[in-house]
Amino acid sequence: QVQLVESGGGSVQAGGSLTLSCAASGATTANYCMAWFRQAPGKERDGVASITPRADPAAGIGTAYDDSVKGRFTISRDNAKSTLYLQMNSLKPEDTAIYYCAASPSCLSWSDLRVSSPYKYWGQGTQVTVSS
Repeated sequence: QVQLVESGGGSVQAGGSLTLSCAASGATTANYCMAWFRQAPGKERDGVASITPRADPAAGIGTAYDDSVKGRFTISRDNAKSTLYLQMNSLKPEDTAIYYCAASPSCLSWSDLRVSSPYKYWGQGTQVTVSS
């Protein structure tokens, strides 16, 4: 059983930055695909970014992003620390949401951010609020 705990959320002004972290425990997630999702008030939960077990984010290998965050957000992971990250730059008010990390033992459809069903484990979420 995997437990996921997000941290790093908060309130920032538009144009600011935040880095979210997601610490995994209970079992190794080194071979899991992982992702960040977000849910704004009154809206459905949407995929933000996903990453494969041995991705190279700097080279753009093994990562996928929603069009709304491309060029602003970077997903990364440290398998030795069992931690997933989301670096968020140039934040906009429309980025305001609860952000959730998720882990899947299967990497089928890992790059399709419309699909959340493969993700078996979820964190409790962390609030990100961006003011204009």
